[in-house]
Amino acid sequence: MHKTLVAYYSRTGNTKKVAEAIFSALEGDKELKPIEEALRLDAYGLIFVGFPVQSHSVPYKVEEFLKTIPAKKKIALFCTHGALPGHRLSREAIEHAVVLAARAKVLGTFAVRGRLSMQALDAFAKSPEHLEWTEMAASGDTHPDATDLAEARVFARQMRTLSLHGSD
Repeated sequence: MHKTLVAYYSRTGNTKKVAEAIFSALEGDKELKPIEEALRLDAYGLIFVGFPVQSHSVPYKVEEFLKTIPAKKKIALFCTHGALPGHRLSREAIEHAVVLAARAKVLGTFAVRGRLSMQALDAFAKSPEHLEWTEMAASGDTHPDATDLAEARVFARQMRTLSLHGSD
């Protein structure tokens, strides 16, 4: 038996949308839960953990959750962010999550753009050090879109295959 958990933390709904796409692509025994409801992690063969990048990093609730994952547990990380694809700001957050989950076996990562609230954009626009990021984030208004969600489903199937047939 290989039970899969898709756990996520979402404030604006972007990460939840991606979590739902990942969940929909998985077959077999699976559960979709906000991280606050994800308990008894030892019961799962594979855990997906999703989060929004906040302040260019991993939200505190997610940091705490990653630290509770049992040693050598197979996991896959995904995040939503306001930066352009491949930009260092999105890479740094997912790399930080990998470090936080160092006891686990990280099979892969997936990052996708997400629309930011106007409130967040306005707040960041007032800080000169966030100007570049604010301009990038504003162009993510339509994300996650259908292509992003299709890519999330591909990621889900790849991680599931790796967890079942990859090396331990």
